[in-house]
Amino acid sequence: MLVLAATPIGRVEDAPPRLASELATADVIAAEDTRRLRRLTTDLGVEIKGRIVSYFEGNESSRTPTLLADLLDGNRVLLVTDAGMPSVSDPGYRLVAAAVEEDVRVTAVPGPSAVLTALAVSGLPVDRFCFEGFLPRKAGERGRRLASLAKEERTMVFFEAPHRTEAALAAMRDAFGDQRAAAVCRELTKTHEEVRRGPLAELVGWAAEGIRGEVTIVVTGADPSAEIGNDPESLREAVADLEREGRTKKEAIAETAKRAGVPKREVYDLVHKSM
Repeated sequence: MLVLAATPIGRVEDAPPRLASELATADVIAAEDTRRLRRLTTDLGVEIKGRIVSYFEGNESSRTPTLLADLLDGNRVLLVTDAGMPSVSDPGYRLVAAAVEEDVRVTAVPGPSAVLTALAVSGLPVDRFCFEGFLPRKAGERGRRLASLAKEERTMVFFEAPHRTEAALAAMRDAFGDQRAAAVCRELTKTHEEVRRGPLAELVGWAAEGIRGEVTIVVTGADPSAEIGNDPESLREAVADLEREGRTKKEAIAETAKRAGVPKREVYDLVHKSM
């Protein structure tokens, strides 16, 4: 049997009760970081009797066949990552897929999740949501990914590294608009937990001061009623409305193009040809 076990995302007291017994009885424990596993077992007062192997992004592909062989030999394999549920933006998917392919039973020890915790405390709509994981590191790829989500109506949850948080928020602002509501959740459940809420433009300024710790970003989905048509007349009217609100023509054209999902040059040409 393959057991996916959630580990604390902050406080060790949040460890699910079953975690200790699974750690103590597993034949093989595959851990993202074996040193962190040792610290966790010490904190939980657990003595490990099974074999410990490392299983992280760098060796996940090569080590999966070995762990699958352990499973097929009848061993109980426990998979743990540094924090949260294995395979959710962490190692685990390849082993789960391989086990399922061989009809090996897969189960889980449910527990802490940064995705659900951030969503719950964000103050944003929770009835429908999607998890987008980590954004691409390169600016161009990141921008294209976010542009494809500009019309996503569900609340979106992202993971981000602290040193890339400002850039990620700025890219979200550019793709979703200055006033799109969001929340940055930092160091969830830990001593210095912080949840910063506000429009994306405001959060970019806040993040410029520097971010530390694990970061989860929650962004509200697009308002379908705020979308505009992409026919020439609707585009011209939208630009004019934004200008009346105080936007410059350049800003109005860029915002209209974003909301309508059309190239900025197309809106520019329509506006200037009608002048």
